[in-house]
Amino acid sequence: MRSSEVLLDGLGRVADNVHAVLDGATSELLNKAPAPGANTIAWLVWHLTRVQDSHVADVAGADEVWVTGWWVDRFGLPFSPGEIGYGQSTDEAARVIVDDAGLLREYYDATHAVSVDYIGALTDCDLDRIVDRNWDPPVTLGVRLISVIDDDTQHIGQAAYVRGLLS
Repeated sequence: MRSSEVLLDGLGRVADNVHAVLDGATSELLNKAPAPGANTIAWLVWHLTRVQDSHVADVAGADEVWVTGWWVDRFGLPFSPGEIGYGQSTDEAARVIVDDAGLLREYYDATHAVSVDYIGALTDCDLDRIVDRNWDPPVTLGVRLISVIDDDTQHIGQAAYVRGLLS
């Protein structure tokens, strides 16, 4: 098995879980926090998708699906197009209101498809390329992609937990 196939398997598991969390989710379920200051399913899925989209676009030298697919306009969130949710305050996160689980799923699926195309074309040698020298040690492409998968799995797990609490 090639390294890219392992990465693709991880992303595939995230995709399966995103679909499971969103399947049949109502607007109320998407936008309800289980406790004051807690994140909603809508924010968690939007954020994990934005992180994947922005990070993969960055390492691929491509534009984000969020902008090229007009998702920024379709969501109509009160943030700049570059916002991914990292470091947002509780009040900012609460402004992520999404009334249609299908919209979240479609944006995730579009991002996932671009990610799969990019990662599927990588060789093992590609994964050693340094993509961020702001860290010590510098971050390789392989490490960055693992970070994306790790972030995604944490947030989709949180979304599944929130759904369980509220259902």
